[in-house]
Order: sequence, then C-alpha cells, then structure tokens
Amino acid sequence: MAIKPADNESFYREVDEELRREKMQSLWQRYGKLAILGLVLVLAAIAGAIWWKNQQEVQAGKQGQELLGAFDDIAAGKKKAAQPRFDALAKSDSEGYRAAALLTKADLAVEANDVKGAAALFQQVANDPKLDQNYRDLALVRLTHAQFDTLAPQAVVDRLKGLAVAGNPWFGSAGEMVALSYLKLNKPNEAGKIFAALAKDKKVPDSVRSRATQMAGSLGVDAVEDPAAAQEKKQ
Repeated sequence: MAIKPADNESFYREVDEELRREKMQSLWQRYGKLAILGLVLVLAAIAGAIWWKNQQEVQAGKQGQELLGAFDDIAAGKKKAAQPRFDALAKSDSEGYRAAALLTKADLAVEANDVKGAAALFQQVANDPKLDQNYRDLALVRLTHAQFDTLAPQAVVDRLKGLAVAGNPWFGSAGEMVALSYLKLNKPNEAGKIFAALAKDKKVPDSVRSRATQMAGSLGVDAVEDPAAAQEKKQ
C-alpha cells in the first residue's frame, strides 16, 4: 500500500492549475473595488494587476522548476540533492507547492525507515488549516499507513472511518486499513462489508481490489459481482 514519491506525480500535476485560480481570486480581492473610483484608478489598477500577476508568475515558475528538478533528482537516485529544494518549497506561500514538498519529504523519510520523521511531516500537512482538504486527507491516510503497525486498531478506525467509504478519493487505502483494523477488533461483519465494497469498486486500484476479494471470500462475503446482474443494471 506504500505510495512512493514517483507514484504521486499525477497528484502534483494539479498544482499549477490551483495556483492560477488562487492568483485570479487574489487579484479581484485586491483591485476589484477600485473600479468605483473612476477610469483613472481603474487603469492604474489594471496596470498594477498586470505587474503583480507577472511577478507572481515568475515566482511560481521558479518554484515549478524547483519541484520538477527535485523530482528529476529523485528519479536519478540523487535524493540528498533533492532535499534542499524540498526544504525551500516546504516554506512556500503556495499551498500546492508547500503540500507537494512536505508530502514528498515525508515519503522519502518512510523509504529511509524514519517513521518518526515521516509522521511529523504528514501530521504537519494534515493539521494545516490553510491547505485544501484533499491534501490534508491524503496526509492523514499516509500518516496512518506509516504508523499502522503501532497504532491501536480502534485508533485507526476512529481516524479513517470518514474516508473509508465508497466514492471517497482515498477509499482504497483508508478502507483497507479500517477493514483490517476491524478484524483485529474481532468484528468480521464490519470488515467483510468494507472488503466487499472495495472489491466491487472499479475506482480502487486493482491490487487493493484483488486483496479485498480474497479477504471478503475468506469471511464468507460474496465480493464477486455476477456478470448477468451487472448487465441488467446497465440496461
């Protein structure tokens, strides 16, 4: 279930788009009210907005290059060379770059068997109210995965129960950990229901679905959808 830095690339591709939306919102908040002061002030605001946006794009471009450069270092096996870049990006005012840097630093710590260090970084993201909830939920899932062997089963359930539902982006990882925790708590019925739901959810990674199907079967829960029934649902 471990998520390596390289596997998170699709998650980080959204960073630039989010930054563009944030810039436009900030520009309106900063300059929108100036329109009532007349044409001169409007023109001044537009000129200022163009300059400000250009400066922001230059800065965002630099940070984007730094992030890509850090990923290139990791791909080339130069993890130590990537660390300073991630350290700098972890202090960025951009939530996308900051989250990407902190999450990747945490994943690198996991690979280095530094569970304590990784947990601190995941916790930092999970507790940051300025970050989008998707980033925080991902950090919570990764934090729980890193601590899974040492956490009490009920603690895992309490922490991830809200994410262990079909339709949630992190259902695969969160659902599997919650189901396993239910087994440790001697609650096979609850575990079986989640394993069956995971097995039938085509949005969940194939590896998780395969394990879930086997686990559900061992608990006496039918997790294999009948092809004929599936065809009837489509009709």
